[in-house]
Amino acid sequence: MTRRDLGVAGVAILGTLALTLRARSQGTEQAVMGSTAVDWARMTATPTKTGEVRSVFRAATATLDELEAHITTLNPGESPHPPHKHPDEEILFLKEGTLEATLNGQTVRVGPGSVLFQASNQLHALRNVGTAPATYFVMRWNSPGMLKKNAIAE
Repeated sequence: MTRRDLGVAGVAILGTLALTLRARSQGTEQAVMGSTAVDWARMTATPTKTGEVRSVFRAATATLDELEAHITTLNPGESPHPPHKHPDEEILFLKEGTLEATLNGQTVRVGPGSVLFQASNQLHALRNVGTAPATYFVMRWNSPGMLKKNAIAE
């Protein structure tokens, strides 16, 4: 487990705790996120071993058990984590830099403006192959029932 993994996990735990406390104070099981705007200037960049990460939100919505967004800046030559897979799906939007992405056994090189879809339970990995930092936005979600299903499987 890397420091980035610990940092992301810490942010996720704090976010989950805040949502849980808010939901309990409102008498609901889990707060549902409504329309919202998150200003870049108000997001805290948390340093990691490989760059930095900004947590945007992690909450239930009216149609999803969980919607999570974060923004990663990856230093040249770095990977955020080893190749892995998970039940949830995610989309990555590359703002700047050059990434090499491995998606279910195939490797592609992408530049600014590129979009990657990482399907459920398919192996994926990233590496910054450019000479400058790469910044990308990640949207990840869990459809209704997936969080409970994933908890049972673990």
